[in-house]
Amino acid sequence: MKRFAPFAKRMQDANLPEIVIKTFKHYYAQLAAGHTGFIPESDIQPVETLPDVKMFPSQLVQVGESALSKTILLKLNGGLGTNMGMKRAKTLLVAKNELTFLDIIVRQVRHAAIPLMLMNSFVTHEDSLTLLEQYPDMWRDIPLDFVQHKVPKITQESLSPVNWSANPDLEWCPPGHGDIYTALITSGMLEILLRAGYEYAFVSNADNLGAVIDKAILGYFAKNEIPFMMEVTDRTEADKKGGHLAQRPNGQLVLREAAQCHPNDRESFQDISRHKYFNTNNLWLNLKALKTVMARKNNILELPMIRNAKTVDSRDNNSTPIYQLETAMGSAIAIFEGAQAVHVPRTRFAPVKTTDDLLAVRSDVYLLTDEFWVIPNPARQLGTISINLDPDYYKLINDMEARFPNGTPSLLECQKLTIKGDIKFGRDVTLKGNVQLINQTNQQVEIENGAVITAEQRWE
Repeated sequence: MKRFAPFAKRMQDANLPEIVIKTFKHYYAQLAAGHTGFIPESDIQPVETLPDVKMFPSQLVQVGESALSKTILLKLNGGLGTNMGMKRAKTLLVAKNELTFLDIIVRQVRHAAIPLMLMNSFVTHEDSLTLLEQYPDMWRDIPLDFVQHKVPKITQESLSPVNWSANPDLEWCPPGHGDIYTALITSGMLEILLRAGYEYAFVSNADNLGAVIDKAILGYFAKNEIPFMMEVTDRTEADKKGGHLAQRPNGQLVLREAAQCHPNDRESFQDISRHKYFNTNNLWLNLKALKTVMARKNNILELPMIRNAKTVDSRDNNSTPIYQLETAMGSAIAIFEGAQAVHVPRTRFAPVKTTDDLLAVRSDVYLLTDEFWVIPNPARQLGTISINLDPDYYKLINDMEARFPNGTPSLLECQKLTIKGDIKFGRDVTLKGNVQLINQTNQQVEIENGAVITAEQRWE
């Protein structure tokens, strides 16, 4: 295909493995043929019921314990937290009790007595391994990380490689976390794990501290010899724009992401009473089954394509319109024969994507247990908290932390927190109920030490 030749050359010049080039060519051919990656509502059906981990018999815990010696925890650690103004791995942020996300993850795997492995990006690799040098016991018989690939961005108008001399790095993008399967092959990591006797991998996002090894879930996965398993939880209004589980008429489970939804199907996509299961991106992989499937497919898994329309510089809406071709690792549920999904409690899905999320995790709404699980505080009676911070003053991590210099206020009895304007918090502040703090002046407002606020306050 002549149109692909410039992409192949660019990728070869960047020393990308041949498997990566062939995989990208597979998706580029779909794009050039006019495929959108949409999964029409008419082609799928809702999933009505699933096995619920709360109903798993206690015997599965013992099965899981016996499988621990063959299990690793694999964390996706490629994110920079750019939407919070960061230029290094998001997991280097302090999450709880002066510990970073990565510090807590290390303590989680220590408690579970299993190895940790990271899938880093080329921009998170060095910083993350530098932090892990503090933990010599983490450096076991297998490498601590492997690095995901990058692929070219595609000009929407001509479907050619985009050129951006202002910052050539922006000519590239990550191919989505579906690249994990390709990267496990090209790095040699899959063979290393299998030779070392590991059979199972629990995969999750590094910013989701609720995703910990659960022995009962591992026991269910191992006992039933499931090749691939996804954890899903109840979809809420807050999740209606995220990926959901569905099934083909023949019963084959599929994952549909927002970018795979045609605009005409948006209403049904966001109908949480119809599509009620939300993908947590917590996955269980049988490594032997993965090797078999990859070998059968010549190492090109052919996951459903996601076509993301963006600009080459995401901060400049006037820059060249481009496509990013991506895949989601959860979409492999449609590839593995016998793949399953299980329903898990919401506590296993607590990702930090914004400073709003980070403020909640740092507060007394969540506790860090002796096992280093981050869980909702059982003393809280109000359910999930809603936090909306003014993006002009709190979106970037440095700005947010400058306004909470003495730590996070107590939010244990706070149902909803809305902050508009520039407000700085003193020490030992307590917020209760539905709190709205609105500063309409041109000067920063300071909340005094020990203040207790239970309603709306305005400064005009």
